[in-house]
Amino acid sequence: MRNDETMFADGFDDAIIGLDTSEDVFRVIYDRDKMIDILRDRDRMDLDEAIDYLEYNVWGAYVGEGTPIYAHEGSKERVLELMSQL
Repeated sequence: MRNDETMFADGFDDAIIGLDTSEDVFRVIYDRDKMIDILRDRDRMDLDEAIDYLEYNVWGAYVGEGTPIYAHEGSKERVLELMSQL
């Protein structure tokens, strides 16, 4: 286990929903919707601005094995809804 490579998304501690411990390097799991809410509240972004910012600067960035996981939290119904949109 190499926890020194585990990374956090700065400014989004309130969006942490878990930790993936299945690999040698643990990965922090963030709720995407909570991240959007943080930007909307903290930085006064509208919905589209927040999503664009996160897609370009955060969610799409790979910074090594400890790169965080950005997930959609929810029930089975929510998961099925999201899957149908892909």
